Amino acid sequence: MTSHLSWDRERALDHARELVSQTWRNFDSAREYQPTVSPELLDLLNAPLPNEPCDAVQALDEAAEALDTTTSQARPRYFGYIGSSGLEVGALADLLVGSHDANLAIDAGAATLVEAQALRWVAEFIGYPAQGGSFTSGGTVSNITALTAARERAFPGSRQHGVVPGSATAYCSADAHYSICRAIEVLGIGSQWLRPIPVDVNRRMNPIALSHAIDDDIAQGRTPMVVVATSGTTLTGAIDPIDAIADVCDVHGVWLHIDGAYGLPAAAVMPDAFTGLARADSVSVDAHKWMFVPKACGVVMVREPQALSKAFGHATSYIPGATLNAVDVTLEYSRPLRALKMWLAFRVHGAAEMRAALQRNIDQARLLHDLATQRPGWQVALHPALSIVLIRHEGVDNAALVEAIQQDGRVYVSHAQLDGQTWLRPCFTNPRTTSADVQALIDVADEIVHYRENSAL
Repeated sequence: MTSHLSWDRERALDHARELVSQTWRNFDSAREYQPTVSPELLDLLNAPLPNEPCDAVQALDEAAEALDTTTSQARPRYFGYIGSSGLEVGALADLLVGSHDANLAIDAGAATLVEAQALRWVAEFIGYPAQGGSFTSGGTVSNITALTAARERAFPGSRQHGVVPGSATAYCSADAHYSICRAIEVLGIGSQWLRPIPVDVNRRMNPIALSHAIDDDIAQGRTPMVVVATSGTTLTGAIDPIDAIADVCDVHGVWLHIDGAYGLPAAAVMPDAFTGLARADSVSVDAHKWMFVPKACGVVMVREPQALSKAFGHATSYIPGATLNAVDVTLEYSRPLRALKMWLAFRVHGAAEMRAALQRNIDQARLLHDLATQRPGWQVALHPALSIVLIRHEGVDNAALVEAIQQDGRVYVSHAQLDGQTWLRPCFTNPRTTSADVQALIDVADEIVHYRENSAL
């Protein structure tokens, strides 16, 4: 029996396989330019709602054209922001998940077991003693989830009664991701009570300043709710000193959350940089960043088994029974089997291969740092803590240089503001990227610098 929405399913599936295979082959190496959107595609994307069907193969070809002219983070010379790399087996997982369309709001049989196992594997991979958690849509939801649990522990019953304005405080690095501020706002704490703690010369949170800030708030009658340490800041890749921060949290009885959305997978290859990780009350990691699988695939984990159910557990007439369901430990209700991407990645590639890919990206960042140091006119900000490198050219407008590099299309970088200066901020999170791609990045940037200098004469 076929779907009541009729179409040539087998023909479409065969053609989709060819399109995907071609896409994967194209991602194996860099292309020399970024194609622009054709006039015909622009007309199609401005068309009104279709009332009648069109041929499925035609529609798939149109979709493939649109995606081919999209800025794709999966390409080996995409170095902007913190990209995902669209690991092929993860894309197949998405196809299977979408086809079965399981809902992990309640017990979904084997799918629930797959998520539980994938969660254990991620925890083991990074070295965190997780006793609970779930797969989420990404770092923002993961951080909100963890901070909700932190609020309930600091203020029992706050999920029903709320928190008196100005009574709760939270703390994070001055370089923390904005999702922490968003979580504090969403939870009703108020961003004015989020204390940005100064960073040291390596852009890491200062534990002494943190301790003083907590002491000051306690003296004013406020309750410290949570400290968020970042394992791999978005700006520079800095890793906050977890162990020293955990000492401060222990003294004051404050929940410690690790926002490791970007950098925490590196604990699998450089664990000494993450000393104290096991002491955190909760952690978050985006598998769709540096664990290579496609978006969206975040993970939140906690050390106390009941921490999430205390924050989210509830009874409803439409989910009967005494069993603890996923909706009792998650922010979301309807939830796909995001975990299958990570489960298949570990099954197909193995932890050792994943660790090797992480190490290659770290080595590539160090290579770029060395290349820029050796090039006349180029400056580097910090030695890379992970896989982010900040470089700039002293002779040009670096914001304009980034724009020119993006328009050129051979490589893609984004920029960052550090201490009042604009820097190119390449980030390496793609297993397809090679040393030759790193060399191409500095060569293209240098070529464009010289072109702009000569054009100005």
